[in-house]
Amino acid sequence: MDKKYDIIVIGGGTAGCAAAYTAGKLGFKTLLVEKNLHLGGMITSGLVLPVMKSGENQINTDFYNDLTAELKTLGGQVTYQDNQGWFNPELCKIALDNLMKKANTVVLFNTFIKSVNLNCRLIRSVELSSDMLSVYNVSSQTSDKLLSVSIETRYVIDATGNCEVAKLCGCEFLENNEEVQPASLRFIMGGVDTKRFANWISDFDKDRNVTTVEVIDDVTHFSTAYTWDGHWALKPLFDDAVDKGVLKDSDRNYFQIFTVAGMPSCVAFNCPRIIEPINNEINLSNALIEARMSIFRLTDFCRKYLKGFENCYISNIADMLGIRVSRRLKGKYIYTIDDLKSGKEFANPVLRSNYPVDVHSAKKNSSTLEAVQDYELPVESLMSADVDNLFIAGRCISADLQAQGALRVQASCFSMGEGLVKYLKKRGI
Repeated sequence: MDKKYDIIVIGGGTAGCAAAYTAGKLGFKTLLVEKNLHLGGMITSGLVLPVMKSGENQINTDFYNDLTAELKTLGGQVTYQDNQGWFNPELCKIALDNLMKKANTVVLFNTFIKSVNLNCRLIRSVELSSDMLSVYNVSSQTSDKLLSVSIETRYVIDATGNCEVAKLCGCEFLENNEEVQPASLRFIMGGVDTKRFANWISDFDKDRNVTTVEVIDDVTHFSTAYTWDGHWALKPLFDDAVDKGVLKDSDRNYFQIFTVAGMPSCVAFNCPRIIEPINNEINLSNALIEARMSIFRLTDFCRKYLKGFENCYISNIADMLGIRVSRRLKGKYIYTIDDLKSGKEFANPVLRSNYPVDVHSAKKNSSTLEAVQDYELPVESLMSADVDNLFIAGRCISADLQAQGALRVQASCFSMGEGLVKYLKKRGI
């Protein structure tokens, strides 16, 4: 493997893939480092789908469009309710492999960043480590030499989702332990008679802002939701299930389901939402155990209360929590909710969106979902204030909590990664 690259992208999730693909296409010698055995992050490991629509005036969408086209050729994409982002999470792994190959981007799986060589506000090299190599080396001496490697680079893009590179660099963050949002553990259910459910739910819930149904290429697709905030059509069913002990009250704090492209009898669940705080390893472990039990109870609920789910089964539980907010870098510009709501324009925007301010809360009637007009995010919010060749892309951008609640969605993360690399190319940095 080469020991020097123009750009090293750490993290192969939504923003990281967009950045690495764009960098390769623009002629940068690019290395993409991913800790898992496949790319995609939240789309694949987290089962976070579909990609939510983010307005009609988006910019830096080449990667998103290319991914959509690649998935369509694989049978893993449909356009539903004028949203092209209905993806198959398993086929997305293959589509992303194909795109990186087309861009001549080198990908290292099962690899972690171990340390950085930082000098005079510049990252000179990064040390990478892979536990997988130890499986194939009997000699510990040989293994030690191969388990880590130092690679020189001109620029580093931290797309880890939690500022792991920035943390190694000792950068300043915008952390506030009270600024949190609950995570989710998503899952997919198989064995669903989607046509029967769609016919039933479209009659049961007349609110087309909540429940939609569409037949695409003779396949029925739908989307519906319920939360414990307010009065939803599904509320009587959830109330009854709690009264009868089928569900715990906390199981119904958030419920959202969608069909999946290329999986005609499967339904993806944006739940359960974990309402207990996750601030250490013990809390995380307990939360995961409880979340999986909640998934089991939700499956029982679906079989008993939802038409078409009588023979359903759990087919896949996400390998990654759906994290909405985490560590955020202090960048050269701290983007605020006032910037967003005012539609402030910038000289070098990396994205344009109108996705609402969406801040989840573990408490009843405390979540925020506020519609807004088009807004832009400046590239300076993706630049480290402390390290001159370190950039950030994804939910860890330099923004306050309310603004980040609108910016964290996948379509915007795609644009961040692409827009950042295009900026670097344009400026000849």
